[in-house]
Amino acid sequence: MGTTTWDIPLFDALNFNGGNILDGLMTAISGVVMWLPLYALIIYMVWRRYSWRGVIALVVALGVAMGLADIVAGIFKHSGPLKDLWPDFPVRRRPMFNELVDDAHVVSTSHGKFGTVSAHAATIVSLAVLTTIVISRRWFTWMMVGIAVLICYSRIYLACHFPQDILIGALLGIASGFAGVWVFRKVLRFRNEG
Repeated sequence: MGTTTWDIPLFDALNFNGGNILDGLMTAISGVVMWLPLYALIIYMVWRRYSWRGVIALVVALGVAMGLADIVAGIFKHSGPLKDLWPDFPVRRRPMFNELVDDAHVVSTSHGKFGTVSAHAATIVSLAVLTTIVISRRWFTWMMVGIAVLICYSRIYLACHFPQDILIGALLGIASGFAGVWVFRKVLRFRNEG
């Protein structure tokens, strides 16, 4: 069952049929393969600044930050390892499955029914927060902000999430990103003392 919220008109304004080329591009943006060069750049920049100890600390911190973001987002969608932690939480159907959205442009329906908190938004924002603080370069920060906004928008374009789902996911990503920064500093300090 759908619930009317402030963001349905905003979703309607942002979701449109951009044709096959834009559909394919937004699908790729929401995927992983397109971003492999970014991940390589992040590893290179951390290695240059902190050596291999920094890379190890980053991998551990990313595992914590992005894992935490994904697992917590799953609680609110009743999916993942902690899906039964809050069984009474009122879930929200994805726009593609929501009867309150009449003309959503849907590229694929191969998703779970619920999208209460966007795990894509949570994980990309946690990656952006962690890496921009660790790398600490203005151009890199602006690039990561742009990439995070693009990935978050792709989820609206693909009718996977409402703007509210993206916003909540981004807030979760900020929190888990700062948790990742804390882990990075602890692991790096431990590795340097060891």
